[in-house]
Amino acid sequence: MLTLHTTGGLEMMKAAKAALKGIRNPPKLLGVTILTSLDEANFAQIGLAGPVESRVVALAKLAQSAGLDGIVASAKEASIVRAAVGKDMTIVVPGIRPAMPGGEAKGDDQARVATPAGAIRAGADYLVVGRPITESLDPRKAAEAILREMKSARKFAS
Repeated sequence: MLTLHTTGGLEMMKAAKAALKGIRNPPKLLGVTILTSLDEANFAQIGLAGPVESRVVALAKLAQSAGLDGIVASAKEASIVRAAVGKDMTIVVPGIRPAMPGGEAKGDDQARVATPAGAIRAGADYLVVGRPITESLDPRKAAEAILREMKSARKFAS
């Protein structure tokens, strides 16, 4: 998978897609919508008009128009993006944090986070999990716990 920012615009995304023509087994080209570290206040602070949710959907549709294979978006927008772009677009969800007591995900520097189960139920095809594994005292155990949560969510969603 290869990512590029959808805010680069339609022509840039089309050019990236065209650059992959003729490559045997090209990577999936994914458009990053709005970073999961941004909430509504941060979004306005950098001069972008919100709400974030509507911008994510608009950027996902733009990526689809450019012929990209999918998008990167938070779990908070995954279900509305899926409704807007259909089942053929891949949705990759970063900002994954294991459930804390009470079922919520801890945000740290990420503003729009979700648990692995929450992201799966929202329609994510792939999850991006970094620090919950790399910063764990037992990375293998952390990864296995996340995989168990993902599997339980898939069973629930079936």
